[in-house]
This record gives sequence, C-alpha cells and structure tokens, in this order.
Amino acid sequence: MTIDTETNAKPRIIDADVHNAIAKPKDLLPYLPKVWHDQWLGVGPGYGGGWYSPIGVMRKDAKQPDGGTPGSDPHFMLKHHFEKWGIDYGILTGSGILGVSLNPDPDFGNAVASAYNDWLVDNWLAVSPVYKGSILINHADPQAAAKEIDRMAKNKDMVQIIMCSGSRMLYGQRFFHPIYEAAERNGLPVAVHPGTEGRGIAGAPTPSGYPTKYIEWHNILPTNYMAHVNSLVCEGVFEKFPGLKFIAIEGGIAWAPHLMWRMDKNYKALRDQVPWLKKLPSEYIRQHVYFTTQPIEEPDKPDQLNQIFDMIGADTNILFSSDYPHWDFDNPRVVLQPIRRDLRQNILCDNAMHLYKLYERPQVKTEVSMQGEL
Repeated sequence: MTIDTETNAKPRIIDADVHNAIAKPKDLLPYLPKVWHDQWLGVGPGYGGGWYSPIGVMRKDAKQPDGGTPGSDPHFMLKHHFEKWGIDYGILTGSGILGVSLNPDPDFGNAVASAYNDWLVDNWLAVSPVYKGSILINHADPQAAAKEIDRMAKNKDMVQIIMCSGSRMLYGQRFFHPIYEAAERNGLPVAVHPGTEGRGIAGAPTPSGYPTKYIEWHNILPTNYMAHVNSLVCEGVFEKFPGLKFIAIEGGIAWAPHLMWRMDKNYKALRDQVPWLKKLPSEYIRQHVYFTTQPIEEPDKPDQLNQIFDMIGADTNILFSSDYPHWDFDNPRVVLQPIRRDLRQNILCDNAMHLYKLYERPQVKTEVSMQGEL
C-alpha cells in the first residue's frame, strides 16, 4: 500500500546500521586528489584481508539487478529494504571503507576519508531523505579527523561520526580526545563498527593472538567493545565531554551487564586511580553508551533477553539495526518478537529518533509491504 509520509508524523522504524557500498573503485576518483589515485585503485583502503567466511559476507538476494556489489545502488536499496519493511530512516555506515584508519599512511587515510564523505553526500544523501550519513574519519590522525568532522557537520544529513573498532590504542586514551571534542562541539554521536579487528596496523584481535577460523573471530568481537567502553569510562571521557554519546554498532549486548557489574565492584576499591569519576561506571554506560540489536543474542529462554535489557537500561540506549545487506541481516518484523512489547517501540524508533534528532518522517511517498503488527 502507499503511505504518504508528507506529514508531521513521527517515524516508525529507524535502522541504525545500513551498509552502503562504492560500486567500483573508480567512482571515488573524482573526489580524491590525483596523487592518491594509483594507490586507491591498486589496494583500496589498504588495510589487509580478513578471515574466510564459507557463506560469504553479503545476502545473495541483495545483489544489484546489474549483478553489482550488494548495497551499491541507492535506488535498489530503497525498494529492497526500506520500502519493503516500512523503514523511515537508515543510518549509512559504509562497506569496506572503515579501515582507512588502519592504513600505515595517515595522509592516505585522511584523503580517502574526505573523498568518501563527499562521494556519500552526492551519491546517496542526495538520492532520498531516508538516507542519513556517517562522517568517516581516520582515527589514526585525531587532529585531521577533528577538522573533517567540522567540515562535514555543516551538512545536516550527516548525523553521526563513524570509525572502525579496530585500533592500536584503546579509545578512552587522550590521543583520541580531539575527536570527541569535535563531536561534542558539533552535537554528533561517535559510532564504532567491527570488522577490522586483527587487520592493518591494529594488532591481534585477542590478547592471546589470532583466531584460526572466521567463526572464532566473529564470536569474540565483543571483547574489543568491552575494552573500548571500559577505557572510555575509566579514562574520564564522559566527564571531560559530558555531551558525548558513543554507539557500539554490531558488537552484541549481553556482555554489558557483566562489564557494568565488574567495573562497579572494582571502582569501590580502586576509585583513587580514577578520581575524575563522579558516578559509578555503570551510570556512565547507561547515560552515554548505545548498543544496536544486530547481532542480537538469542537465549533458549527468550525472557532472559528481557532481563538483560532491564539490566542495561534498554528503554533508552538500544537501537534497532538490520545490518543490511550482510548475511546475518535482521528482519525488523521478526527480530524483536522475544522482547516485551513496551520496549519494542523505543528500540525500533524512539531511542534513535532522539539520538539523531529525526522527529518527523521523511517527505517521500513509498510503497510499503506491511508484514503484520509488531
């Protein structure tokens, strides 16, 4: 049926993790200084390969009509994802580009990040108001990253800053503070996305080295998120930048209560080491850290998931994400069924609506196939 969204109605679903892709490497060349063309065409972002997945990374049905890379056609994505599920906004998080921070050459990383941001504005944000962008930064050069944030934040369709979760250092350390200062100055949250752990200059993805198989690597990704959140809190980032919001995309959720409890317990005995903290660590996490649903944990007893959500404050800090067009995509009509009804609206829309300040539906007309009530 046709839904006229040229109204002041609030959004129904906001998808916090949608992967748009560059169809062909040459598409970025008009935005990239010529000195970097050969390097970009030769190695792309240049942060090395990863683990082999026997099922691939992309959904087979998301391949473009012309056979192109899934996620590379904004018009096909509108029909195949947004209109199909009644999604009003999608936060674009890129694909195969986030690891520019892990290239050994920071000048190349800065140039590619800026080129990508300009390409994103012209080729995606200009296509439809349902698309909202993430400012890609090279976190290996925080001063340059801060300038890029200031440059791109002028475009109000850019609603967050994004960087890869793979890093040589933990994100609470002072080296990264210029990024958070710029984020707070521009009123934008900072998001991290996995997939680069153990690649480029990031070092091993676990404290004990490298996993053997893709499944091992994929299973253990939340440990890196735990380390970053622990660092952000203990290093006092949220005291120094009280307006900062941090989004842990695609890193899981169930680990958060354990981390909160352990941090609170240790804080009671070791608080002299972190005298800048004025609250329990768990309070900073509940007030400043957001989690996304994909990949949501699926316990044998569904109500256990509701208990976990209660422990971390899911009424305000969990966002729906589909991870489209990746293999472990989550259908918004199915994935939240185990979650009690009073939380579903917050997760599907309201939390993201307030975080990204998207209070009204975009002014478009869409053909939406509604698959039953939530």
